[in-house]
Amino acid sequence: MGTPDFAVATLEALIKAGHDVVLTVTQPDRPKGRHGELQKSDVRIAAEKHGIPVITPVRIRKDEEAKETMRWLKPDVIVVTAFGQILPKDILEMPKFGCINVHASLLPKYRGAAPIQWSILNGDTETGVTTMLMDEGLDTGDILMVKKLAIAPKETGGSLFDKLAVLGGELIVETLDALEAGTLTRTKQDGTKATKVGLFTKESGNIDWTESGIVIERKIRGLNPWPSAYTYLLGKQLKIFDADVLPEDAVGNIPAVALASSVKENGDETRNQKRIGVTANHITRADAGAGRADALPGTVYADQKALLIRTGDGVLRLNVLQLEGKKQMKAEDFLRGHRFT
Repeated sequence: MGTPDFAVATLEALIKAGHDVVLTVTQPDRPKGRHGELQKSDVRIAAEKHGIPVITPVRIRKDEEAKETMRWLKPDVIVVTAFGQILPKDILEMPKFGCINVHASLLPKYRGAAPIQWSILNGDTETGVTTMLMDEGLDTGDILMVKKLAIAPKETGGSLFDKLAVLGGELIVETLDALEAGTLTRTKQDGTKATKVGLFTKESGNIDWTESGIVIERKIRGLNPWPSAYTYLLGKQLKIFDADVLPEDAVGNIPAVALASSVKENGDETRNQKRIGVTANHITRADAGAGRADALPGTVYADQKALLIRTGDGVLRLNVLQLEGKKQMKAEDFLRGHRFT
């Protein structure tokens, strides 16, 4: 049972290891793209490639036909990876050896959705994958096996996603091997150490320049590629995909520049630059000389080689960005195409 590309690695690993995958359960086809055409889930595409039967219940909890199909197959075990629906008790108790979940965190840390991004946003140095015997709670079941992974200094949500997907495929095979051998052990989670995290929305990437450069840089990496960290420049959304944190004095003799003649705030155009600086969700018009310590967060410093933005603590050097309606590009290419006053 799984839906996005993260779960495909688990399915492929099960097939490669020789397990008899008799059924795949995934989310229904969803409209995607500008024209809203229905698109199959990544797991469905992978399952059909291997000739594995697929069912797509809208709500598995209430779909008796889907449950009966699963019950008729008499599964030894159900493997669940990012399925996207809560499983009811009758499904949890259906397989002989239970439902085993592949979860992309070191449980009990980061129960719930988006654990990969949160590990980067919170500045963790390591994460990993946990296999867990599912119960009726949200990621509260007994831990079966764990694989740890160091988080690289420039790790993004996308790169960590790919690494953990592969790790999850390896771990589920090891878990099932131990289950077959009768050596699998169960460890109850310590609920006092649990953290619960939620999903991100497109608005989650809106940068608050009053935050420290370290926090903003983590957001840029953690939300890359989706939903992407962003600000506003010249009334247009500016996505940032890579940046480096620099000390306060990094601006040196680089001039402060006036970029924003107007910006969007709550959907409205405004020229009140001081007010924009206070709300700090936009790049501001420069109102301070180069290197002034009292410059507003969001003040821009730029020359032909560098694009820097002052934060609540430190300076951020932008490396890769994308202005609304344009392609993603390196900062130096962006600078060649924009004039500053």
